[in-house]
Amino acid sequence: MQWNLRMRAAERGIWKSAQMRRMLADAGLEISAGKMSSWWAGSPPTIRLSELDVLCAVLHCAPSDLMTPEPDKVAAGRPSKAEAVNDDGPPPPVAPRFGKPRSTPPL
Repeated sequence: MQWNLRMRAAERGIWKSAQMRRMLADAGLEISAGKMSSWWAGSPPTIRLSELDVLCAVLHCAPSDLMTPEPDKVAAGRPSKAEAVNDDGPPPPVAPRFGKPRSTPPL
């Protein structure tokens, strides 16, 4: 995914992360300077849906405006079929577990 926070913020006249952080705080989302820095500088490693809701409300946008899929990167990270073949032979068979069967789910 490509993270477009700075572009969407710039479209709204927000040029500094401190200004964005104040606007988020006014909307009820208090975040640390470090977290704001990671959001502002590049792709955040994680983001809560509630945080995304506030970001979208402040920027008057949809989540799809903040994130753009990059299917080429997914395909590039996937091993080719030739690389996926294991030279050691087939994997060992899975043996059943005897003695301690799994418990039944609660009713």
